[in-house]
Amino acid sequence: MRSRQQISQITEARLRELAENVFAYIQPDGGWFVNNCGVIVDPNSGDCLVVDSASTEDRTRNLIRTIRESTGHTASVLVNTHHHGDHTHGNYLFDNAVHIAHRLCREELRHFALPAPGSFSDTVDWGDIHACLPTVTFEESLTVHIGELACHLEHVGTAAHTTNDVVVWLPERSVLFAGDLLFNGGTPFVVHGSIEGSLAALRALRRYEAVTIVPGHGPVADASLIDFVESYLLFVQDLAADCFARGLAPLEAARQAELGEFERLLDSERLVGNLYRAYAEIEGRPRGCRLDDGRILADMVAFNGGRPLTCWA
Repeated sequence: MRSRQQISQITEARLRELAENVFAYIQPDGGWFVNNCGVIVDPNSGDCLVVDSASTEDRTRNLIRTIRESTGHTASVLVNTHHHGDHTHGNYLFDNAVHIAHRLCREELRHFALPAPGSFSDTVDWGDIHACLPTVTFEESLTVHIGELACHLEHVGTAAHTTNDVVVWLPERSVLFAGDLLFNGGTPFVVHGSIEGSLAALRALRRYEAVTIVPGHGPVADASLIDFVESYLLFVQDLAADCFARGLAPLEAARQAELGEFERLLDSERLVGNLYRAYAEIEGRPRGCRLDDGRILADMVAFNGGRPLTCWA
């Protein structure tokens, strides 16, 4: 049964208007499987583009209900920023929308699976979740028009958070939906992508010169968030270089790390996974190559004192 705190967090999710007819759907607390979404509407045509679904049936139904009650719209287009379940589990509930994502997102969703039992808080009620693959895919970029507003979908060109990260850029509103290339208040996570690729992606994000940025998790931000995430990734790189040279395993390295300014971030156990990715890059393995998720998750649980990872989904 879901706890009272989880119920509260679902109902606390709100649409925030960022610019004319452009909204962010922010879900607290932004930790594991608690993501942000975006909504772009055209009051004249009735078109509505939604950026990402949510991790559970209840959360996605609340998103759909909130959009309808707040804007009078239902989604005509659904865009996934990447394949992770917190952004895609609820796709199947958008049954009347054109579903768009990067080609590699579709390929990854073929391997759909819920998290391993016991790895995350066992109170999560995922609901009747099943895989739903995008029907429209692209390689580099695609522009979708919601009324007269151009929404540019752009792949970052490299493995970063994942192999299939897409941003949604609205130049007429100076709003950027960055997906999980950016976390605000939570520890970044690149185990399915690349440290080097993420740093390259952050440089690309700066070129948009966006006034308003919606991260994949946490509060709406400005461009200063890019600098903070970059500093964390450089910290991981430096830590990995030192600990790899000393023959320490990623879990040992994480346990010895002095987190400093990053200590306040949610889900610090992600450092273990990030170090696995950094070690793979030191060894010369390709960006985005598959690592041993089961072993990495077990080590993150070990870092967490042997307790399941905190998840308020």
